[in-house]
Amino acid sequence: MTVLRSFVVGGAGFIGSHLLDRLVDRGPVTVFDNLSVGKRAFIADHLDAGRAALVEGDALDLEALCSALRDHDVVFHLAANPEARWGLERTRLDLEQGTIATYNVLEAMRRTETQQLVFSSSGTVYGDTPEPRTEEDLGLPISLYGASKLAGEALISAFGDCFGLQAWIYRFGNVVGARGTHGAALDFLRKLSKSPTELEVLGDGRQAKPYLHVKDCVAGMLFGLDHSTGPLSILNLAPPDGSTVTRIAELCVAASPYPDATIRYTGGDRGWPGDVPRSRMVPDRMSALGWSVSRTSDEAVGLAITELAAEVFGDQER
Repeated sequence: MTVLRSFVVGGAGFIGSHLLDRLVDRGPVTVFDNLSVGKRAFIADHLDAGRAALVEGDALDLEALCSALRDHDVVFHLAANPEARWGLERTRLDLEQGTIATYNVLEAMRRTETQQLVFSSSGTVYGDTPEPRTEEDLGLPISLYGASKLAGEALISAFGDCFGLQAWIYRFGNVVGARGTHGAALDFLRKLSKSPTELEVLGDGRQAKPYLHVKDCVAGMLFGLDHSTGPLSILNLAPPDGSTVTRIAELCVAASPYPDATIRYTGGDRGWPGDVPRSRMVPDRMSALGWSVSRTSDEAVGLAITELAAEVFGDQER
């Protein structure tokens, strides 16, 4: 295996810390993170063992990025607004944490002559459609988060052609698992810890999306990096099936210390403005490379809820 000097923007966060668990076997890793959402505790073992270094910095600080990035082989850009709903309250949030941060990463790569980028995009770029989406499909996002991801993809394409960068763009399904910092399952478990008798669920429960366990997410990213060799690879990274919000809510109640809690739906066909109620993604390009997820959507959700329940409820009896 070729030794890589990896630079992970957002490497102390949910997906980033799991990626770090794998990258340290490939060579030295620098984590660049402002720790606004990510946690040093997620990566402390690697830092203490000298397998990784942490640079506390903000991706909006271009000069700090340039200084830290020198002498690395590949950039993994995972930093973003972690919760799509926050954009409804701060409409500049996704512009800054998504579009501008991605521009800064690309410009820092250009200045330091770093040639390879792995980017975490999202299935939200496809917009509001229940039809299974392939990488060739075009859509218009309905959330500011999705718009920022699509803008990031466009910038990567342009920088690639103009300055010779090689890039892998992964359009993730909903990633779940231990160390999660956001998402429906974690939200439900936290609600149950505060209100043990009732779980409020936004929408009608029929919303359904593909859920990807974080270990499959990281494995897929590295497999694509190793096996997709074109100048720009755009890859759906998700199971072909999906899970409903009702199923997630039921599993959260069952995994909590409060199995008799009732589920109350607020009504409507989506959780919030900008939420895509039903989506599917076709991972044909990953399949053609020889890789597929190890867990169905429901299996990913079930495992993630078990992991997150242990974090939320600790030693409470379940």
